[in-house]
Amino acid sequence: MSRSIVLFSGGIDSTTALYWALAKRDAVHALTFDYGQRHKVEVRCARRIARRLGVPQTVLRIDLKPIGGSALTDRTIELPRYNTTGQIKAGPPATYVPFRNGILIALAAAWAETRGFDEIVCGFHIIDSPDYPDTRPEFVRAMERAVNAGTKAAWGKGKITLAAPFVRMKKSEIIRLGFSLGADYSASVSCYAGDEHPCGVCSSCHLRRRAFAEAGAPDPQIQRLKKRGRQ
Repeated sequence: MSRSIVLFSGGIDSTTALYWALAKRDAVHALTFDYGQRHKVEVRCARRIARRLGVPQTVLRIDLKPIGGSALTDRTIELPRYNTTGQIKAGPPATYVPFRNGILIALAAAWAETRGFDEIVCGFHIIDSPDYPDTRPEFVRAMERAVNAGTKAAWGKGKITLAAPFVRMKKSEIIRLGFSLGADYSASVSCYAGDEHPCGVCSSCHLRRRAFAEAGAPDPQIQRLKKRGRQ
């Protein structure tokens, strides 16, 4: 029986990853991290989505704020704001949290090893956001090797696979796949500013808006907020 952990932040990509795993794996557990991020609303939204789907979920609390170096964990670093996606510059953005995904995968691997899970599913992709070094295919392969070299898998017991099924897909393609799997994005949140109501000017808001436009579909989160009179 395949048993998978989904790294579940409550955003579009991880929400799609959760639906993908539910369609393809026998047992699925959502693993969410409260790491001291500015946009902590994503943790509440992740809880809401997991509860709605009836998926068991664990929230692990760690604190990456002392590491610093990111607008997502250090409020003295200004969150970049843009008028258009064309203003987003190449190179590691201010919202890159140093080695965050490596840290989270390492913790997920330890959690998986003690509970007999054999796969960690990540919603990483690089086409629309190529400047995050810890979402690239070579990073995924290197982390999988490290996980299996540093756990009981090194003795041939309990190999853990690191799956990133969307890594070479555009966000709009991920959304289309999610819709085909019945994904509900109305509770998903992408904004970096820290509110369920999107700021509309951070890079994540711009990329989300563009992705739904390319997918040819209205954003279910915006539709939900309009019904509540918040958009």
